[in-house]
Amino acid sequence: MKNANAIPGGAKMPLDRKKKATAIPGGGGGGAWLNGKQTESSKKYGAKAFGPEGNISEATGTSIFDPVLCEIAYRWFSPIGGVVIDPFAGGSVRGIVASRLGRKYFGVDLSERQIEANKSQSNIAGEIKPDWRCGDSRDIGNICKDVEADFIFSCPPYANLEVYSDHEKDLSTLEYSEFRNAYFEIIQKTAPLLKADRFACFVVGEVRDKKGFYYNFVGDTVEAFKAAGLSFYNEAIILTAIGSLPIRAGQAFSVSRKLGKTHQNVLIFVKGDSKKATEACGEIEIDCDWENLTPEADK
Repeated sequence: MKNANAIPGGAKMPLDRKKKATAIPGGGGGGAWLNGKQTESSKKYGAKAFGPEGNISEATGTSIFDPVLCEIAYRWFSPIGGVVIDPFAGGSVRGIVASRLGRKYFGVDLSERQIEANKSQSNIAGEIKPDWRCGDSRDIGNICKDVEADFIFSCPPYANLEVYSDHEKDLSTLEYSEFRNAYFEIIQKTAPLLKADRFACFVVGEVRDKKGFYYNFVGDTVEAFKAAGLSFYNEAIILTAIGSLPIRAGQAFSVSRKLGKTHQNVLIFVKGDSKKATEACGEIEIDCDWENLTPEADK
């Protein structure tokens, strides 16, 4: 088998642990490079491109988003030349990768400091520059009233797992019941900005409350999109960097029976007809030598 690199439903894709992406479990990024030839993201959007100067989140110790996941999501679920909207635009990664792949990106974030940091990265963007806008995404319908998107793509705050600021409107400062209401509202107001017969993707992960129980954040994300009129279409799992998890998980498990978590959920939704949405995305290159793909070759 040659170049098993992000094949939808195709050949086996072993993980290369020596090329794992920077990530913090439960944060806004993560994953491991898929085996095979390097992608545009792994070659061009490395640590030097997305350093502390361009990501306030990284400078403060919170997580950054995986550019390889960005590239896969854009190539699979949005058309070249299409428009991307992101209601939780902390960090520059999703905007820069969209730009380098020929997509027009619109991102909204509450933090003016983060927006300025994002804009400082525009020098590594493509010709179609990202458009970052400062504001409360509960008002995204007005902030982006000029936008007709081909793809919704975002990674929301994981409730209060990482607190990004002390701003009274920052969702990460809210109790989960309040957070959930605001989260549903933002998705409800973002959905009308998406064209009919198009896809949406949120990257999320479960979060525990103070008593150690899951909030069901992944399930709430699905329900929020369904309430906004979209259908739940795909789910994928992205592995986050293991780091010290085996040590931490072992200690916690012995006293609580809580399993260590080293993955996030990539949730795909569709607005309208899935076949028309697929056609709108255009052809996708399947990089695989099918003639030589046999059970023996997979061993």
